[in-house]
Amino acid sequence: QVQLEESGGGLVQAGGTLRLSCTVSGGIFSDSTMGWYRQAPGKQREFVAAINANLRTNYADSLEGRFTISRDNAKNTVYLQMLSLKPEDTAIYFCTKMWTNFWGQGTQVTVSS
Repeated sequence: QVQLEESGGGLVQAGGTLRLSCTVSGGIFSDSTMGWYRQAPGKQREFVAAINANLRTNYADSLEGRFTISRDNAKNTVYLQMLSLKPEDTAIYFCTKMWTNFWGQGTQVTVSS
């Protein structure tokens, strides 16, 4: 059974930074494409970023280069570094093993203006 656990969310002022972590247990992490999604209040869950086994990354166009996804296979962990945060980045951020039903429970990110 694959389990994912996010951490690193919190309250930050606009312009601030946060780094989210997602630690995975079970399965073969190094072969997996991992992704981050987010869901703001009253909105649908949306794609944020993904990274594959070859470290190829993909990002939502709306991020304007402010977020960076990375992974540490030795720690079975994927990260999301978020810079220049905006109030509109406020959401619950979820980690997933892409194209599977394996999701974490999410971590809240709140950006105050």
